[in-house]
Amino acid sequence: MTKRRIFDSIITRLVIMVVCLVTVGTVIRYFALGHFLRQDLTIVVQEQQQALAGYVARDIDDKITQRQTLLKQLAADLPQALLSRPAALQDWLRQHYRYQSLFPGGLFVTDRHGRVIADYPTAPGRQNHSYADRDYIQVAAKGSGYIGKPVIGYALRLPILPMATPLFDNNKQVSGILVGITPLSSPGFLDLLQKTQIGHGKGGFQLVSPRDNLYVASSQQALALAPLPVPGSNPLHDRAMAGYRGSGISSNAAGEEEVLAMATVPSTNWFVVAQVPASEAFATVGHAQIFAIKSAIVATILFGLLATGCMYFVLRPLFHAAEDAERMAHGDIPLVPLSIRRMDEVGHLIAAFNRLLGKLHEQQGQLERLAHHDTLTGLPNRRLLADRLKLALAQSRRHGTHLALLFMDLDGFKRINDSQGHDAGDEALRMVTERLQAIVRESDTLARIGGDEFVLLMSHLDTRAAETARIVADKCIAAMQQPLSINGASCKVGISIGIAMDTPASTADSLMQQADQAMYLAKHCGGDCLRQV
Repeated sequence: MTKRRIFDSIITRLVIMVVCLVTVGTVIRYFALGHFLRQDLTIVVQEQQQALAGYVARDIDDKITQRQTLLKQLAADLPQALLSRPAALQDWLRQHYRYQSLFPGGLFVTDRHGRVIADYPTAPGRQNHSYADRDYIQVAAKGSGYIGKPVIGYALRLPILPMATPLFDNNKQVSGILVGITPLSSPGFLDLLQKTQIGHGKGGFQLVSPRDNLYVASSQQALALAPLPVPGSNPLHDRAMAGYRGSGISSNAAGEEEVLAMATVPSTNWFVVAQVPASEAFATVGHAQIFAIKSAIVATILFGLLATGCMYFVLRPLFHAAEDAERMAHGDIPLVPLSIRRMDEVGHLIAAFNRLLGKLHEQQGQLERLAHHDTLTGLPNRRLLADRLKLALAQSRRHGTHLALLFMDLDGFKRINDSQGHDAGDEALRMVTERLQAIVRESDTLARIGGDEFVLLMSHLDTRAAETARIVADKCIAAMQQPLSINGASCKVGISIGIAMDTPASTADSLMQQADQAMYLAKHCGGDCLRQV
């Protein structure tokens, strides 16, 4: 084989072209991969940050609300006559010590001017001290409960969160003020925020009080009670101070890019910030780009060497194919498909066809899934349920087992759609699906047959099938007792369940009708219950 023939070969030219394309493609992939990976990771990281911020905010809100409720209850129980008897008032506070686990910094009572009458546990310097300059005393003296500005306590000399509620006399006039003190470092109070790091140590949480223009607490202890950055140093923080709650990417005062998410603590109008440096959040992008470059270089070198060394073996099948084609042209051999001896040009064509065929099979499978599953929840639809119900009936009669059909309809779902829109309704259906899936067995079929209607097919049940079905139905009802949190709003959804048990004469249609009728009986009984026919 002459050099001229090698250089003129289409294989040689294709090899050179492919090497050039690989090089160009590697450069393009380097930048495109970084762009698309960062774009996708941005969505994922922001959603994760938002979920973390929301979880921590709800935890803090629950703990603040508990303390507010307790303080109001103590104020309602405190006898007015004790305000003029400090010793007796001190004893009353001591007797209620069992409530004070929520206020490790103690409780104290002041007169309406803010001077301490009694406290427990006693703290040095607190007795007879005037707190008239504190914001929570000033507001409570006007007749309203108040969560004060987090400060360094007079008596405890550490960061505290004060809460105050007024004490009223028989004439509904403020006669005193009950104050509860919670150190910000109290175990079980802000631990989730203060002791949690995000990433490799530079990320974490901050609890921000826009009213007081300070950090209440932070994963970085140095920020506790520190003033907030000046406006303009962090645009996303400025938006959060103006009321924005969500996630985004912004640069801090030091010029470092961060991924931030903000969630409100409703009881205080504070907000939690979940923060992670963008360099950590998107480190995978750089790693993927470096890996792409290295793998492309290695692949290009190996491909060039192997292509050069195996040139003869690459060209030989083409010679054989040309000879066979020439013989066919002369009628020496019949017209039959040419054999493929290795994956060269012809092999790639067949491989492309096979890939196309595989893609068609994949699309057919997707279409089949769409035909048998609900697109919103991913659950089996009415058609797939009907097939499985017929199969389950046949198996139960063959093996002597039983099955149960639970027809479930949501109570109050229309109210969510009407008040918050269909997007909120879709989210509610997905959340309900997750709760129901956590209850049912893997062998059971949970289907959504339309709107807010679900059907649970329980098969392979023993002689206690009816009892088992009622137990599962009770669990489904119990799972709906916890309100759904949708767009920051708490939405209550109930569920009415109709149960139908199979009999020797049962058909798929009759079981569905019986379960449907039982469900409507549950609806007529007020909903959020079960009925069996």
